[in-house]
Amino acid sequence: MPHDGQDVTMTTPILLPDLLDLTGAALAPVKALADEATARLREELSEDGRVSAPLMEANQSAAHGLAWLATYAQSLTQMQAWAERLSADGKFTEIEQIIHQIAFGEYLAQICGGIPMSQGEILRLNDLGLTTETLDTPEIRTLTASGNSQAARTRLVELMQEQSANITVGATGLEDELEMIREQFRRFTVDRVDPHAHGWHLRDELIPMEIIDELAEMGVFGLTIPEEYGGLGLSKASMVVVSEELSRGYIGVGSLGTRSEIAAELILCGGTDAQKAQWLPGIASGETLPTAVFTEPNTGSDLGSLRTRAVKTDDGYEITGNKTWITHAARTHVMTLLARTDPSSTDHRGLSMFLAEKTPGTDEDPFPTPGMSGGEIEVLGYRGMKEYELGFDGFKVAADNLLGGEEGKGFKQLMQTFESARIQTAARAVGVAQAALDVAMRYAQDRKQFGKPLIDFPRVSGKLAMMAVEIMIARQLTYFSAWEKDNDRRCDLEAGMAKLLGARVAWAAADNGLQIHGGNGFALEYTISRILCDARILNIFEGAAEIQAQVIARRLLG
Repeated sequence: MPHDGQDVTMTTPILLPDLLDLTGAALAPVKALADEATARLREELSEDGRVSAPLMEANQSAAHGLAWLATYAQSLTQMQAWAERLSADGKFTEIEQIIHQIAFGEYLAQICGGIPMSQGEILRLNDLGLTTETLDTPEIRTLTASGNSQAARTRLVELMQEQSANITVGATGLEDELEMIREQFRRFTVDRVDPHAHGWHLRDELIPMEIIDELAEMGVFGLTIPEEYGGLGLSKASMVVVSEELSRGYIGVGSLGTRSEIAAELILCGGTDAQKAQWLPGIASGETLPTAVFTEPNTGSDLGSLRTRAVKTDDGYEITGNKTWITHAARTHVMTLLARTDPSSTDHRGLSMFLAEKTPGTDEDPFPTPGMSGGEIEVLGYRGMKEYELGFDGFKVAADNLLGGEEGKGFKQLMQTFESARIQTAARAVGVAQAALDVAMRYAQDRKQFGKPLIDFPRVSGKLAMMAVEIMIARQLTYFSAWEKDNDRRCDLEAGMAKLLGARVAWAAADNGLQIHGGNGFALEYTISRILCDARILNIFEGAAEIQAQVIARRLLG
C-alpha cells in the first residue's frame, strides 16, 4: 500500500473531494486495528487471567508501541470530531480542510509504515503481530497516497502567510468565551513576556515578581479553584488555553500556574475543610506561592521507593531526607511534600502528604527556614523558576498540616492530581510548539538565500506545514482530555496520550525550527535556541515519555 504521501500526480487536486466522508470512513479500521493489537498483547502478556508485570516489562517495546498506536487512533478521532464541529458551524474553511487532510494522510501513513516513538525507535505493525490488511480500504489508500501531498503542504503555508494576523493556524473549535480568554493572554504575552523572555533565559534569572503579581491580578493562580475559596471557578479547558498562550511566550511563565494547580488539586481532593479554608484563598490570589516536593535523587519516577521520612513528635512532624528537581523552591511559601510516615513500609502505602510551610528566600539566602537547605541545579532550559536540590534535617511541620489529617494517603492523593497536571503539561507543549512555529515562520519569510525567501523552498515550507498540522492534532487531543475532566469523567488515559504526543510535537517543532534557522539557530542570541532547550524537558517531567507510555499501556491492557 502506498503510504509516503509524496508522489502525487499533477492532476490530483490539492483538496480531496468528500474529505469528511473519507476521513470518517478511515476511523473504524484504525480503531479495529488498535483493538486487535490490544487483544493480542493482552493475551500474550497475561498469566492466570491477569496481565503480568514481568511479561509486560520483558515486552516493553511492544507495550509502549500499543500506547502510541492507541494515541494515534484517539488523535484522528478527535481531529474528525473537530472537523465535523467546524463543518456544522460553517467554519470548516480551506485552511482547516488542508490541516485535516494532511493530518489523516500523514498519521495513517505512519500507522501503516512506522510510528516514531522517539528519534531512534519506530513502532511497526509487525512488532505487534499485525499487518496492514485491516487498513487496506479505498478511503485509507486515497488518504495515504494523496492526503499529505507537496501541493497540500505548499498551499497550507500560503494560507498561513495570508492569515498571519490570526492567533492560531486554523480555527480551534473552542467556544467564544475561551477564545476571548486566549486573546487576553496572547496580548499579555506579546506585551509583557515576549520582549524579555530570552534575556531571562540567557541570564538564568527568576521571572520578575511584577510578572507574577500581574498574573495573580488576572486570576491565573485561582483559575480552576472554586469561587467559594476565592478562585474563578473556571474549566480545565480555560486552564489549557491560558497555559498554552503563556507558554508560547516562555514556558517558565506558562508553568507558574502549574504549581498552584497541583497544590490546589491536592487540597481540594484530599484536604480537610479547615485546610481548604486556610490554604485555597491564598493560593488563588497568588499571595501564597506553592511548590511540589516529591522527587528524590535515587527514585525518579519510582515514587513508591521514597526514603524521606516524617517522624511524629508531640507537636507535629520532623522531616529528614533529600529531594531534587524542585521547581521554584526558593521563593515559595508552602511545599506539598511527600514523605514516609511508616518506617516499616517499603512501598507507596507508607507515604503521607504534608502542607509544609516555609519562609520565602532571597538571592543571598534562598532557604532561611530552619531545618532545610538547598542549592540550584543548573539546567539547559526551563529556567524562569529555577530547579533545586533540597535537604531536610529535622524540618518541622505542624500536625494540622498533614493533608487530610490521616497518614498513609499521600500516594493516593498525589495520583488524583495527575490528570490535571498532565493536561496542563500537554497545553504547555502546544504553546512551546507554537512558539517554535512563530519564530521559524518569521525567519523563513525574512531570510533570503539564492535570491528568494527560505519559505519559498518546498522542504522549508513543508516543515512549517507539518508543524502547524501536528500542533492542531496535539491541541485537539489536549482539549478533549480537558473536556473529559470538566465533565467528571476519568481521563488519565486521555491526559496521558495528550502529554505523550504533545511533548513529541513540541520537540519536533523546536528541532525543525532550529533547522530552518541553519547556523544562526545554534547561536544563543536567537530565540529558537531557547525554545529548543525548553522543549526538551517536556518529554521528561510529569512522567517521562517511557513512563507515560507504560501507564497508557497498563490502562489499555488492564
